[in-house]
Amino acid sequence: MDQYRSDIARIMWRDNSPTWNFDEATFNRSAASFENPDYVDVVIHSYRHRLGGAPGYPEYAALESALADLPKIKVPAVTLDGDSDGVVAATDGKTTAANFSGKRVHHVVPGVGHNLPQEAPAAFVDAIVEVSLM
Repeated sequence: MDQYRSDIARIMWRDNSPTWNFDEATFNRSAASFENPDYVDVVIHSYRHRLGGAPGYPEYAALESALADLPKIKVPAVTLDGDSDGVVAATDGKTTAANFSGKRVHHVVPGVGHNLPQEAPAAFVDAIVEVSLM
């Protein structure tokens, strides 16, 4: 991971968002962050923590415990799925509907992968406007 930071990221970008034809300038703007001295440790710890193989930060333990109970989201929400996500398949939103007690609208954005805000900024902004009007 340390030796091939950009190469690994490029593979992930391509596989997670197979329809996104990002250019080198876009990739390179993000790739600059891969040179942070903490990058490898942060990425590895993040995956380990999400998969239950590493503890979180003690100061967030109470918050993590509360979130582990999956409390209902009470505020209005707009949820989005890209229909070309290489990580999580798009759905009609019904499987997660029970997690919301406030008004919620779900949209599938065509031709978009895992990095929806960067791949489809207009759709992302539209969702922000939509939720602000709920």
